This record gives sequence, C-alpha cells and structure tokens, in this order.
Amino acid sequence: MPTADGPELGRLLSELQSYGVRVEEPIGGRRGGAGPSDAGMIRVEGIQVTFPFTADYVADSPYVLKAEDSEGGWGVYREGRRLARAEVPPRPRFYDLTTADGIPYWKIALLHLDSLASTVIQTCIYWGKDDQCRFCAIELSLEAGRTVPVKKPEHLAEVAAAARELDGAVDVTLTSGTTGGPDKGARYLGRCARAIKASSGLPVQAQFEPPSDLAVLEEIREMGVDSVGMHLESFDPDVLAHVAPAKARTGVEGYFRAWRRAVEVFGRGQVSTYVILGMGEDPALTIEGCKRAIDAGVYPFVVPLRPVPGSLMADRVPPSPEYMEPVYRQVAPYLLEHGLGSWEVHAGCARCGACSALSAYERSEGDGGQRRRLPILNVS
Repeated sequence: MPTADGPELGRLLSELQSYGVRVEEPIGGRRGGAGPSDAGMIRVEGIQVTFPFTADYVADSPYVLKAEDSEGGWGVYREGRRLARAEVPPRPRFYDLTTADGIPYWKIALLHLDSLASTVIQTCIYWGKDDQCRFCAIELSLEAGRTVPVKKPEHLAEVAAAARELDGAVDVTLTSGTTGGPDKGARYLGRCARAIKASSGLPVQAQFEPPSDLAVLEEIREMGVDSVGMHLESFDPDVLAHVAPAKARTGVEGYFRAWRRAVEVFGRGQVSTYVILGMGEDPALTIEGCKRAIDAGVYPFVVPLRPVPGSLMADRVPPSPEYMEPVYRQVAPYLLEHGLGSWEVHAGCARCGACSALSAYERSEGDGGQRRRLPILNVS
C-alpha cells in the first residue's frame, strides 16, 4: 500500500477540531446542551476525536469525511487527498431500550465513543442569570425535550450495565449543573456512582464545582467515585471573570486549594480541569497555569472552544490550529515528565481525550515520534 509523509496526527486532529469536518453521509452526533455539543464522534487512525460538523463555519472546512465501502470503512480527505483512515461507531444498541417507567435510555445517558456520559442534574442555579457561564448550554437539551431534569441512581445503574454489556462502554462520566447546596451537587453524583458501580463495575468520574466543605471529597470517594473533574475553564483571571463569573469568585487559588485536597483523596492524575482556549486568554498565563496544575498532580485537559448554538458565545468560532499547537506542544511533554499521561486516568474526559488533540501530542512525545507520521493513501 503506497504511503507518503503526512501531517502529524496531533496537528491533523487539531485542524479537524478547529475547522470542523464536512460529512457526506449521515453520521450520529451530539447535538446541543451539555457535553461535546454539536459534535461528530469518530476515531482517526485509532485515536478518538470529536469535531464540529453542524455549525455554519464548517461549510468552509477543507476536510471531508467520506464513506469508502459497504463494510463501514471511512476516510478523512482534504482537497481530494486521503489523509487518514477513520471509523464511525454504529448507533449504540442500548439506545433502543427503555426503563420500566418508559424513559428511553438515551435520555438518561449517551455514549461518547467508549465513554458513557450523563448530565445528572440538567439545570443550573446560574442559568439565565448574570452568573451563567457564557460557553455553556446545559439547559438547552432539556428545553428541546432530549433529556430529563434529574437522572435517578437506579436508572443510571440500569443504563450503565446495558451500555457495558451491549456497546463496550469502559467508563462513566457524570456531570451536573451547579445546585444550591454547599456540596454543589457532589453528594448526589456520589449516590449515582455507587449505584453504577454496583450494577456495572465501571469506573466513574464525577464533575462538579469545588464544594464549600472539602470533606465531601472523601465522602464521594467512599461512595465509589474514582476520579473528579473540577473545571476552572481558564487560568486568565480577566477571561474567567467575563465567561464564568461564579467560578471567578472561587478564583484560581480557590480551585488550587480544592485540587490539592482532591489529589490527596483520589491520587495524582485522577483530578482534572478543563482549560478552554479561544476565549481571549493570555497563552503565557495559560501554559503557566497548566504547568502549575500538573505540579500539583492535576491533569489540565486543554480543549479548543466549541461554540454551541444557543449559548452566549454562539457567534464565536474555535481557535486556529496555529493557536492551539504551541500550547499542546508545551503541556504534553510536561505531563509526561510528571507521570500524568491520559492513559493513567481512570475515568472521565481526560481518559477519553476525544475533545482535544492533547493525547495525540502525548503519544508523539512519549514514543520518540514514531507515531507522528500518518499514512496518506494514494487513491484514484
């Protein structure tokens, strides 16, 4: 099979996530709401990736995803040239099931490639107020009738067991809108994790704002949570104050206090934070903050902004690959130097890695560059 030097895998994934991908054949995807919104979900050269495919700006993308044969083969093309093989997962089989009280399983949790994900509490105390996070669209799924307001532990347990048995789910990610209590919703996620572990044995990540009483972290660890995500979103204080005012009141130092305690409870690499690029942040502050988080044992999951229709940042576009790549290239080797590879994370977004190109840069750094080159297949 003819091959030629191609773009680095990390660079390719970064371009797919910045420009989006035009899709010639219908594929499934996550539309609206929380999670990797308005995203196609595929594997490129075996690496999981999500990418925009419904936004208006995608019409100008140079990338096309093409079905190549009746056996389910796909390829990523640019200007008619095949760059990489791709795999489009089939519709999960558990989506066809319903609970005894008539709720479709897909309204309780969705399969993001190999990770079962659920926004357990689909409302947020900040929604529709001045404190609403500008990039967030958590309640849009609920308004569209695609989910239920609160998922019950027993329903999540039922769905998790089916997703593992029928579709090979390997972990569960539980997130939530912020609640009014001092635990910020963490205890309820812990109850859900306990039910999921009992039914399926799958590792669970819980994502929530730092609770007022950090002893909650030990409680949810005992309930069965394996890793936690407390998402600061930006290390630039000015940007944080604009895009996530409530999180800005906790502040960077408040998050570091919570992270340090969480690392003591869950272990190095089992605590993560989203770091969203493309919101006007200072790249130097971002890289400095990522390295400081890594020093503390926290995995900074660096992602490009993915504007969601209906959110307060719907008119934005993702940052360019040229903006993303220098951050990836500085954060990835620092992660490896400190033993925080994504493959060591038990559960959650950093384990999956699909909404970022960071894991591809980790791999290229970690194997002496042997995986950096992609085959480009000459097709007539």
